[in-house]
Amino acid sequence: MSEPFDAGLADAQEALVRAMAAGGPMPDGFDADAVRAAAHGILLKRAGDVARAWPELAEAYGPSWTTSFAAWAAERPTRGSFRDGWDFARAHRHDLAGGAARELALAEARWSYDGESSPRPRKAALRRVPGGAALQVRGRVRVIGLDPARRSRRRAG
Repeated sequence: MSEPFDAGLADAQEALVRAMAAGGPMPDGFDADAVRAAAHGILLKRAGDVARAWPELAEAYGPSWTTSFAAWAAERPTRGSFRDGWDFARAHRHDLAGGAARELALAEARWSYDGESSPRPRKAALRRVPGGAALQVRGRVRVIGLDPARRSRRRAG
């Protein structure tokens, strides 16, 4: 036997989830410290999930990864670890170097993503990566790099 739908309870639950996972206002009737502790735990879990999906990005931040990601994510609802990492990387694009910049460029070569709708596979793309370019055709990505001696001659000339 099903119980009748309680709209007030559903609204309170929705407000609680929003407060814990998307930086929403604290709902009435809940222990604020407990909700903040749960929200912090969710942010730490999200940071760990994103680090597994975007290992070079997390490595680039070193010990400050969890704090940096959590500060950025505190006011944003999750869209899944792949999209959360992509959105974070895009927001910090100008600070990325090495493996993190390459990881973002490879994702952008493989997938079309406007920041709103779900990523879709690209048929073909060319993206700059540190030291070369990533060429993607029909799901296969090849990184074409310049050898270090040739890069030095290009800079000098």
